[in-house]
Amino acid sequence: MPSQIPPAERLLNLVIALVNAPSSMSKQQVRTSVAGYGDAPSPDAFERMFERDKDTLRELGIPVLTVDAGGHSDDVGYRVGLDAYTLAPVDLTSAELGVLALAAQFWQDKTLRTDTARALTKLRAAGRGDPGVGDAGTDVVAGLTPRVRAAGRAFGPLLDAIQDRRPVRFTYRAASTGEVREREVEPWRLAARRGGWYLLGRDRDREAPRAFRLSRIEGSVRASGAARAFDAPEQVDVDAFLSGRGGRERLARLAVVPERAGAVRARAARPDRTPDVVAEDPVASDGRDVLEVPFTSLAAFASELAGYADAVVVLDPPDLREAVVGRLRTAAGLDAAALEPGRGSEQGDAGVDRG
Repeated sequence: MPSQIPPAERLLNLVIALVNAPSSMSKQQVRTSVAGYGDAPSPDAFERMFERDKDTLRELGIPVLTVDAGGHSDDVGYRVGLDAYTLAPVDLTSAELGVLALAAQFWQDKTLRTDTARALTKLRAAGRGDPGVGDAGTDVVAGLTPRVRAAGRAFGPLLDAIQDRRPVRFTYRAASTGEVREREVEPWRLAARRGGWYLLGRDRDREAPRAFRLSRIEGSVRASGAARAFDAPEQVDVDAFLSGRGGRERLARLAVVPERAGAVRARAARPDRTPDVVAEDPVASDGRDVLEVPFTSLAAFASELAGYADAVVVLDPPDLREAVVGRLRTAAGLDAAALEPGRGSEQGDAGVDRG
């Protein structure tokens, strides 16, 4: 028994048949001449299949019209309304085609490069009546060659998840700590910056917005929920997000040694604390100042605070304190490894990833 034709292929066959029909096609003609409908085991099954396919095509924006030639059910036919379905003529100037050619060069990922090359060839053919449109169009942007590294296997699944508003899971290697762990994310959008691709979304485990570089995703991206499981923000400031200013602003309570951490003190929301507030914190009994400092990016702020070592102690929030302690423990482990027997000081920081 030959395998049945997939529904998507059957729909495409129906569109091609209805577009190229001289006038219209009856149901009987569809069943006998369009590949896929012969799989229906009975007339009733064909009726259900055909009605369902017509509704699907109309939902996709393809205008399937009903043509009644004489009032009898056998005379009813179907066709695609070409006036509503056909793309309007494409009229591009030389400069516009040049910009599109430049955009096509942007895609270095092989899965997308083929599609963009085909699209550009068709657009050049559509504009062949204009002598200024063609290969000469690329002269307008000569010398400009954008390059972005390949997005990798994660790009396609993430793009589908963004369109479906479907949460995903993946294994991610953090740049700051090297920690490898599984993340569950509500994907909002993909953005290309600084030669690489980033996923912007909400980290469900941390309950906060996060940015993930696609090159640090290990293994496959997997769906972890139903479609339309969340609402993404209508506007996302990509540059602010990636610079650490795109998340929700929070307050950190810090105990700081006097006259230390000047940059942190300059950003303090309330640099002068009342005695009763300071007394609440035992760590402040040694003369430290307790400050409240606003921050948005937990990772960036934790790295900054870890650089002050014991001069700054995080009192709140707990996730910031944990992140700082984790960085300090990692640094202590590196120092201990450097002092192990057989590892001379001449090795220095060899093997330490400063990126």
